[in-house]
Order: sequence, then C-alpha cells, then structure tokens
Amino acid sequence: MNKHSARLRAAFRGRKQVKKPATDFLLIDVSNSFTKLAFASHSRIGRTSKIATSILTADRITKILRGHDSATLVVSSVVPKKNGEIRRAAGNRKVIWPDNAYIGGVIAPGLEAMTNFLYDRTALLPRISLREPRSAIGKSTNQAMVAGAIFGYRGLVREILQRITAEKSWKDKVRIVATGGYAKLIARKLPEVDAVHENLTLEGLRLVGCMNSGRAAPTNV
Repeated sequence: MNKHSARLRAAFRGRKQVKKPATDFLLIDVSNSFTKLAFASHSRIGRTSKIATSILTADRITKILRGHDSATLVVSSVVPKKNGEIRRAAGNRKVIWPDNAYIGGVIAPGLEAMTNFLYDRTALLPRISLREPRSAIGKSTNQAMVAGAIFGYRGLVREILQRITAEKSWKDKVRIVATGGYAKLIARKLPEVDAVHENLTLEGLRLVGCMNSGRAAPTNV
C-alpha cells in the first residue's frame, strides 16, 4: 500500500460519519391545490416537498416510499378521490387517519382560490402574482386586484380571529399561529398573529403518528 492510499484511508477513518435521518413516518397533507409530503422521525420533520394534488397517484407515492419500507403513513386529506390512491400505495402498511379530533372551525375560500376565480370567471382580469400592495387604491388593473386580494383577505382573517376569541371562554391567552402557502404575506400586517409556521399541519400529523405508536412526541411549534 503506497503513502497516498494510506493517507486517504486515514482521512476517511477520521471523517465524522453523518447519520441518515430516521424515517419513521411519511407525512401526507392533501389539500385541494397542492399536497405536502415529508419524511419524519418521532422528534422532527425532514425536508418537505410539494406537488400538485391533481398528479398525486399511487405510483408517485410508491416511488417516494422506495427504500423506506418501515415508514408509517400519516395522512390528512380534504380530497376524497385521492384517498384511494394513498391506500393503494400504502399496501399492507399501517395508514393513520386522524379522526374524532375536530372541535370546530371556520371554512372560507383560500387566497389563491379567490384570485384564480376572478381570472377564470372574467374576460378581462389577468392572473396575478400575490405580493404586498403599494397602496389601497390600485393605479392599474393588476395593482387593484393585488390590493383587493391582500387587504381583503387580511380583513377576512382579522374578523374571524376577533369573533372566535370573543365567542370562546379561553382559560389562557389564545396563541394564534398562521400556516399555509401565503401565511407570511398575510400575517405580516396582522398583530393578532403570534407566529407563522408554514408546516403546522405536517407537525400535527407527526404528533398523531407519535401518539398512535405509543411514544412521546416532542413539539417543535
């Protein structure tokens, strides 16, 4: 063995080995427009990915699961026609579907759904990119639509929050956490919001998985 190869072997032995993250669960959050997926251990969520719900199939989920035979699927879904695809991909695996935990809420159209509706149902209004408006009065069609979408949606959220906190007799101060694709944008000017957590639903699925496995579930929220 020459000196060069000896140095390489010595360097390799001294290198810190990086453990692959545990994949106890595959978390799947199916919404109308997009589906979020992430592998997770009992203590934390790994890197998240997002695909259009329209292309979510059993084959696609099977490819994602390849090499993770022991992962338990933890699923939340508001699109029933995709549930069969997930069940087919799960095969003999355990699918944990959270139930009996809904204590009440409010249903309203999402920000993207609102703006897409204007684009789809009108002849002259364009598809817009959502961002913070420069002013409440738009100087063009695009600016006017952005102002209506952002300021209007903030008003919707603020009114809902005020009524919910007024109607319930909470023992402690309510902590309000914003989540979803446009959470940062909408919560930016809402002092009522205490924190923004874009993957809050996935964190909830991780906790559900931990509870069903009988293990303690550290919270990262």
